[in-house]
Amino acid sequence: QVQLRESGPGLVKPSQLFSVTCTVSGADIGSGEYYWIWIRQPPGRGMEWVGTISSAGNTYFNPSLASRASISRDTSQNQFTLQLWSVTPEDTAVYYCARDVKVVVTTPGEYWGQGTQVTVSS
Repeated sequence: QVQLRESGPGLVKPSQLFSVTCTVSGADIGSGEYYWIWIRQPPGRGMEWVGTISSAGNTYFNPSLASRASISRDTSQNQFTLQLWSVTPEDTAVYYCARDVKVVVTTPGEYWGQGTQVTVSS
């Protein structure tokens, strides 16, 4: 059974950097034809695709975030991590990780984590 679990800092100050990590069990993030995805949902708004890393390690980003986001992975720990810097209160959201066969997803599916709240506030 594939399970994903997010972990993050909770509260971050404006202009800083934060990292959210997705720990995967039941699947190998470095194998298969899958994409490992970050999505976020700001309060009162819809889901927004943030970025994706493929099983081969290629990364793709929402153009609106590409200049201040990165995704890395640790295959030994079966984790992938989103870093976002120069953050503002507009980055406040619940951050979800997911697995899919598509690069971009915004509809919750079978292989999504429960989400972790990140609040940007001074």
